[in-house]
Amino acid sequence: MSTGVCLRLLQTAGSPSAASCRRWSLISGCRGMSSAGRGSMNVFNREMKRRQKNWAASLQEGNQYDYLRDEIGSRVADRVYDIARTFPLALDIGGGKSHIAEHLNKEFVERLFLTDISEKALKQRRQTEIPTHHVLADEEFLPFKENTFDLVLSSLSLHWINDLPGALRQIHQVLKPDGVFIGAMVGGETLFELRCSLQLGETEREGGFSPHVSPYTAVTDLGNLLGQAGFTMLTVDIDEVQIHYPGIIEVMTDLQGMGESNCAWNRRSMLNRDSILAAAAIYKEMYGSEDGSVPATFEILYMIGWKPHESQAKPAKRGSANVSFADLSKIGQPSNTTKS
Repeated sequence: MSTGVCLRLLQTAGSPSAASCRRWSLISGCRGMSSAGRGSMNVFNREMKRRQKNWAASLQEGNQYDYLRDEIGSRVADRVYDIARTFPLALDIGGGKSHIAEHLNKEFVERLFLTDISEKALKQRRQTEIPTHHVLADEEFLPFKENTFDLVLSSLSLHWINDLPGALRQIHQVLKPDGVFIGAMVGGETLFELRCSLQLGETEREGGFSPHVSPYTAVTDLGNLLGQAGFTMLTVDIDEVQIHYPGIIEVMTDLQGMGESNCAWNRRSMLNRDSILAAAAIYKEMYGSEDGSVPATFEILYMIGWKPHESQAKPAKRGSANVSFADLSKIGQPSNTTKS
């Protein structure tokens, strides 16, 4: 069991509700990341991921695990509002319970297609004012015609894609010319505290460790991948978010509740009890706060890319400038001319 992007909010003893216990902090800037891209590989068991999401959607109180998806969904919606236009037809890839659509209105999106790999998540989609059609579909194989949508959205689902470059090309294909893709996915430094603690705990108790944190895409690769897929006028930015929890068990419990457990082919099906106890102690020792909680830090990578169209602004041709950079240094300097 391990990590996608879901984190448990700190619950202090005697607190009246989970909502009153939330501790979010947004940290400016970003960490240095590896530039190694994932490329086209068969890393994840997509059938396992479908079963995990179906199991999570069937939980009686499953909505308590939706806090992160709801928050990131609202931030993706904010980026839609930043674009001054109405989108007649939009597609939400891996949208599950409408975590983005619930923050949008018909003034910006007139109709929406919602897709997900989990049929149970789609059945529990939330009602919004936007007319919505739901389609059971894998993010790796979009069942739509070319030049169909004015807007494509995705929030916290692309990190489980085996062929991310191929998925981005499909998104580009289904967009109409001058259409825009707005997405969010977890970044390469997600849950580094949990990753380190599990590795040290297993090494101490078992003499070695197995991967428990899924591989993520680095921000240094994301712009290149969007460009290679055909997108233009790219924007990539990062939120680094830190959430506090009572301990390591709560983190992993919520990962499972969100359907975000590891589904890599090389995962271990079970964690040794002694290794978990050791990892929990290491987590608190290395990263614990004075109040007894432990932080979990993860990155969200936001991306915006447009499908080219002749109406879009284009860079000037090389050598077409009529002002030299050398002349810029003379701006504001006193003139040498003298009055006659």
